[in-house]
Amino acid sequence: MAEEIKTLSSQLAQDPDSLVFLRLGELLRMKGQLDAAQRVAVTGLDRHPHLPDAHDLFARILADKHDYERAFDEWDMALRIAPDHVGALKGLAFLYFKVGDLAQAAAHLEAAQRVAPADASIAQALAMARGGESPPSPTAPEGEGEPVALPASDAPTERAPPPPPRPPGAAQPLEEARVFAGLEGAQEGLLLLDAAGRVLGGALKDPGGKDVTDAVAAYLAGVSQEAARTAKLLALGRWTGVAAEGNGGHVHLTAPTGDALLLVVRDRAVPMGRLAIIAQRAAVAARRWLEKHA
Repeated sequence: MAEEIKTLSSQLAQDPDSLVFLRLGELLRMKGQLDAAQRVAVTGLDRHPHLPDAHDLFARILADKHDYERAFDEWDMALRIAPDHVGALKGLAFLYFKVGDLAQAAAHLEAAQRVAPADASIAQALAMARGGESPPSPTAPEGEGEPVALPASDAPTERAPPPPPRPPGAAQPLEEARVFAGLEGAQEGLLLLDAAGRVLGGALKDPGGKDVTDAVAAYLAGVSQEAARTAKLLALGRWTGVAAEGNGGHVHLTAPTGDALLLVVRDRAVPMGRLAIIAQRAAVAARRWLEKHA
């Protein structure tokens, strides 16, 4: 394994766009070198933000580090890109087991089984789900790993166990006053507007620390309609995002819903691929918040 890691590292250094980062990151994860594996996965995601296997790799690394909320985000993103991604379906099933939602866990495993009916590990996990047990972690080699025992709904317990970490969106609502609560950047560098340019959440500051939220919101009013009109005139289909690079930073604009606009601003040190991922996560949070307050 060490020799293969060395070879793959050399190949990736020669061609940073190569997909060998998937195998390299997995080998480093299996060796327990999680920080190194995470660096490889994040760099790969920067270059291939729409590759579901890259999100799956990053999710497994995060799960190994017990960062279940971010792992949920990555598996969720993989499914948004590829709805039949077996690894993501199995990963989300495991996380739903972690919060005690056996119905959702079974539903995800059933979806995975429809895609890969010959996968014996899925059938085994599904049987455990229907029996009220949690399967081994999807990050462990097949047949290994320690199950996380969850009591059946009718099983008597003397004392309720402490609640496990909850995947975002699965059972933990967003804070009322903070659209982007818990996200990278939170209230700084993220701005959510309605169709009229009214600020719904987030805030922006210039390099000197001055609040420019309202001024930027005024400029962005109507941009969504202009972007839609331009895309239509050019026969590009529905617009999903606009990205721009500047001397002082990068911006990404997207529409989480048909009548809302989301702006993400980051320093130039953040690659455009990473910025797109941040924008996608923020859009998911904004969409949930908007739906909740509709």
